Amino acid sequence: MSVSSVVDQVLKLHGTAAYALVGVLAFAEAAVFVGFVLPGETAVLLGGVLAHQHRVSLVGMATVAVLAAIIGDSVGYEVGRHFGTRLVDSRFLAKRREGLQRGQDLLRRKGGRAVFVARFTAFLRAVMPGLAGTSRMPYPRFLAFNAAGGLVWAVGYTMLGYLAGASYRKVESVAGRASAALLAVIVVIAVVVMVRRRRQHRE
Repeated sequence: MSVSSVVDQVLKLHGTAAYALVGVLAFAEAAVFVGFVLPGETAVLLGGVLAHQHRVSLVGMATVAVLAAIIGDSVGYEVGRHFGTRLVDSRFLAKRREGLQRGQDLLRRKGGRAVFVARFTAFLRAVMPGLAGTSRMPYPRFLAFNAAGGLVWAVGYTMLGYLAGASYRKVESVAGRASAALLAVIVVIAVVVMVRRRRQHRE
């Protein structure tokens, strides 16, 4: 079965079944090391399309997506806290070693802000909660940035699907590039702020 036919089947859902599927996929993508397999981002986008078609409530779908993303990240954090080192060194993630290293470097440099920024790139969205747990980041700090990122991401993609309506396939094709562009903007702003603070400190 092609991806297109799967999408078409999803768009036939309504009510509880639609909420459940989008919620499960958003949760699973946010849970540690699963996001590069399951299309959580696409699922949330399609949830918005279903709201546009009046098959579900827009507010209800956005709420489900937000909660699923936040809870999924929290599960990923706990998995990382208890089993992170073994998972990172496992054969399952051997081909992802370079990406994991980038995530760890980002976490060391940015701390909680890395959790927020990671929400907007597919691979980091999957692994950052586990890496935060492995590094023993205090959970209240993790939760604050996790909730902020989950809220912006879930509401943003639900609204994007809702506004796109029947044109969702075009939106899906550019959504990944939009996330990358947003990430680049956030990084540039962070660098500018850091440079200014250092200059002020020297003065």
